[in-house]
Amino acid sequence: MARELRFILDMTREEALNYYQGHIRFIVVTAKNGQRIQFPAENLRPFIEQDGIHGYFSLQFDDDNKLLELKRL
Repeated sequence: MARELRFILDMTREEALNYYQGHIRFIVVTAKNGQRIQFPAENLRPFIEQDGIHGYFSLQFDDDNKLLELKRL
């Protein structure tokens, strides 16, 4: 059964490039319910824009905490 957590991400261009280039392998964010989430930074690549990464996101994962989907809402 899939579970979902939502979070806001507001990352500068420089921060996003560190993730994109692989200098930082994991990202840690705090979900709207207060739970901390860690996932591979490579999953953010589709969301990098010229000014960084900004938006409200949904992360879906299974019972083994495997990432199923990350999308911008």
